[in-house]
Amino acid sequence: MTDIRPLDSHFAVAPQLTSEDLGPAAQAGYVALVNNRPDGEEANQPEGAEIARVAAEHGLSYRAIPVTHAGFSLPQVDALVEVIESANGPVLAYCRSGTRSANLWALARARLGDDADTLIEKAAGAGYDLSNLRPLLDQMRAAK
Repeated sequence: MTDIRPLDSHFAVAPQLTSEDLGPAAQAGYVALVNNRPDGEEANQPEGAEIARVAAEHGLSYRAIPVTHAGFSLPQVDALVEVIESANGPVLAYCRSGTRSANLWALARARLGDDADTLIEKAAGAGYDLSNLRPLLDQMRAAK
């Protein structure tokens, strides 16, 4: 299975998942899958529809919240907040490397009121440096 990195007890990120990764993800206890990659970003990447189909076969809910080179938007943050709040168990999000998923998680958690320092520390523990997001994390938390 691919490199899954927990950010907290309810959310983990990973690089690109394949259909073969979804059975083990479900067996590991994940209940929801979030795809943060737009289709067609790379030639060999699995299509979101195929991942969604196989996810359903394994009892995983699936949500596509693609993040492009244009960056993050409030609707994307709110969509992930919705996934986090509605999931009845751990969520696994993926993109090309896991970085976009980690960034979006931090923004969503800040929108839910989590402290920027805590989010940055949790992400660092998983190998992601989100310190450049601090102003935006503070802004998201203030707007809660």
